Amino acid sequence: MTTSSHPAAEAAAPRQGFLERQGIVRPLAFGFLAVMLFMVGDGIEVGFLSPYLESRGLSGSEVTLLWTVYGFVVAVAAWLSGALAEAWGPRRVMLLGLGIWAVFEVLFLTVGVAAGNYPVMLLTFGIRGLGYPFFAYGFLVWIAMETPGDKLSRAVSWYWFASTMGLGVISSYFAGAVIPVIGEMATLWLSLAFVGAGGCLIIFLVRARVVTKPPETTKESVAKMFNALTIVKTHPRVGVGGVVRLINTLSFYAFVVFLTTHMVNEVGFSTAQWQTIWGTMLLANVVANLLSGYVADWIGGVNTVAWIGGLGCFVTVLALFYVPQAVGPNFGLTLTVAIFYGLALGAFVPLSAIMPLLAPRHIASAVAILNLGAGLSQFAGSAMAGLVGPLGIEATVWVIACVYLLGLGLTFWLRQPAPDARSDVEPSAGSVLGTERPIEAAAAAPAGRSAR
Repeated sequence: MTTSSHPAAEAAAPRQGFLERQGIVRPLAFGFLAVMLFMVGDGIEVGFLSPYLESRGLSGSEVTLLWTVYGFVVAVAAWLSGALAEAWGPRRVMLLGLGIWAVFEVLFLTVGVAAGNYPVMLLTFGIRGLGYPFFAYGFLVWIAMETPGDKLSRAVSWYWFASTMGLGVISSYFAGAVIPVIGEMATLWLSLAFVGAGGCLIIFLVRARVVTKPPETTKESVAKMFNALTIVKTHPRVGVGGVVRLINTLSFYAFVVFLTTHMVNEVGFSTAQWQTIWGTMLLANVVANLLSGYVADWIGGVNTVAWIGGLGCFVTVLALFYVPQAVGPNFGLTLTVAIFYGLALGAFVPLSAIMPLLAPRHIASAVAILNLGAGLSQFAGSAMAGLVGPLGIEATVWVIACVYLLGLGLTFWLRQPAPDARSDVEPSAGSVLGTERPIEAAAAAPAGRSAR
């Protein structure tokens, strides 16, 4: 005779579905797809916008300034997104980001690019930089609010998978496929379709639960965010970690500005070929994001960041310039170098596990510094591309490569724990921090959000 489970026991431990086991709560399930679609739209331009604008009459220095202003705004928006999401609610911040992106993209393409009006391009492209951090990182805060602590690590992993696949991989392959058919301008207009589709999913299919705890005011959230800066004085190694995080994606954002133009106009790759190389590099980065944690368990997080990340980027940054210079537009060899470059970039992921150990009593502040480093990386990379004018491409590539040697040395400063390392670290916070992804204007949880 068989016995059935007691109804009360079944109610106390409801059976979880596939999504719940992956850390994806059902009310937010379509949000992951929304972020992917939005980031496809945001990333379509990355691999070809610079040479396209130069073909329309802009100088290299003007394109560099355009990306530098954009990077600065993205850094500020990434820094603010967590505080605003706590104060206003993630959904409202996401919709604000959606509106900003759509409106200023239309203005950028019509009144700016089509009209050849550089000041308008500078203004509209810069303001548009507020859009994707508000949308993408607003949803990251939403995940933290809605997901049970024991599933939060998986949920954040899926978030970064969706974001990176959209921003770098799918967008690059898509642009490479459609540009030969419809041209650059029409491809830029298609970005609005992806962004709009992601926004519609948030509007119609993603709902928040009723929140009983009153949210922080904007003043409280922003004050907490700026107070986090004081941790650099009390825990200097946290500041060092922020600098290493800035170095992580410095080359990526610099290459967005000038390497595409060089590869297409000087080396001789077609735009479609370079888009494929760029997208495959980012696909390799996604793989490295997943593998680097296991490698860190084997050889240690500091060694992974220093030797595979720092030294690996030094070698592959130089190779990505010199190999095409030596062999010309050889698709296979350049693709191979790009894959190794993407893997090296992904080796910086253990930083997200190292940082909270440097200040376990101040995890949220440590995350804020990591987030600031990620945001400033886009600004600094775009600004460093400005060296191409006075120094030339070869010298600029050497400067960027040598910065990774500096990062390698700084990483070893992270070996020694901070004085309060004996304190207990909150498990849920540590689990979230272990899932950082490096190809983003902000690769850790948004600043201002408590790690809990």
